[in-house]
Amino acid sequence: PPIIQEEIVNDLLCCLDIHKSIGPEGIHLRVLRELVEEFAKPLFIIYQQSWSTGEVPDDWRLANVTSIYKKGWREDPGNYRPVSLTLVPGKIMEQFVLSALTWHVQDNQ
Repeated sequence: PPIIQEEIVNDLLCCLDIHKSIGPEGIHLRVLRELVEEFAKPLFIIYQQSWSTGEVPDDWRLANVTSIYKKGWREDPGNYRPVSLTLVPGKIMEQFVLSALTWHVQDNQ
């Protein structure tokens, strides 16, 4: 079956955790989830094009990186971990890539 299907794009948008942080695009996940009918088809077309050409939009590679304190002495940089906030469309595309890789590995064992 084709890796990228419009129904799966729709399902992934519907499953967005609205309590996650807003990414670099500045769109709250609640908006994407509530407007899934308007976003699913255009994203599906973009994903198909990206998959067929092997090219990923440059914006999908951008991330806002911030340091989150773990524990210990706050002045020690080793006591922080980096967290990357990436674009939601890129995260969804990553799900398709992961699915394809998982299928390929399982099929070739």
